[in-house]
Amino acid sequence: MKILKRFCFVIVLFLVSSFCFAQSVTQNYIEENKDFSIQLMNKYHVPASIILAVAIHESASGTSKIARYLNNHFGIKGPNSNTQINSSYKGFEIVEDSYLNFIDMLQSRSKFKTLFDKYTDYDYRSWAYGIQSGGYAASKTWASQVIGLIKKHKLYEYDNRPDEYLEPIEAVNVSVFYNVKKGDTLGEISKKYHTTVKSLKTINNLNSTVLRIGQKLKIK
Repeated sequence: MKILKRFCFVIVLFLVSSFCFAQSVTQNYIEENKDFSIQLMNKYHVPASIILAVAIHESASGTSKIARYLNNHFGIKGPNSNTQINSSYKGFEIVEDSYLNFIDMLQSRSKFKTLFDKYTDYDYRSWAYGIQSGGYAASKTWASQVIGLIKKHKLYEYDNRPDEYLEPIEAVNVSVFYNVKKGDTLGEISKKYHTTVKSLKTINNLNSTVLRIGQKLKIK
C-alpha cells in the first residue's frame, strides 16, 4: 500500500510539474514576443492577440522542431536551406521574419486580405474564424483552439480595444430536467418545452415513447 501511495504521489507530482513547466514556457514566449506583435498590430491592424495566439499554437510556444531549426513560428510551408532538418516548411533568418511573413500572407492572399476591411484590430474572434475559413488550417476546431489560447492567457489585453470595451461573457449552458408525472407523454412534454419527441428520445437514449412515473428526463 505504501509503495502504491508513493507511486501515485510521484505521478501526480510529475503531472503538476509538467503543467507548470508548459505554463512557464508559454508565459516566457508571450513576454518575448508581445512587443513585436503589438508593433505589427499598430502598423498592419491585425490583433496582437491573434498574432501571438497563432504563433503559440503553431510553434508550441517556440518549442517545435521547425521553430527551433527554421525560426518558423506559423507553420507556413516554403523553401529552406537548413541542413539539420529535412522539412517542407519555410526557413527564416530570425523569428521576426516569420512574424512578418505571416502578416504578408494575410495581406497578399485573396482569402485573407478581405479580413482587414471587415474586422477591427481587437475583434479576435472574427479574425480567428476568418483565417480558418480561408483555409489556413485543416482542423475544424482550429479557430476555437486559438480563441481558447487568447482567453486563457488574456492576450486580448494587448489589442487596441476602446476604453469602454468589455470582454464578452460566454453564455453558460444550463441543463434542464423534468420528472415524469402520471399521464405525461413525450408529445406533451416536448410541446411544453418547445422541443420535439425525436430530440427528447435522442438526448435521453430512449428506444420507445413509454414513460414511467418519476422518470427523470433531460430536456436540454
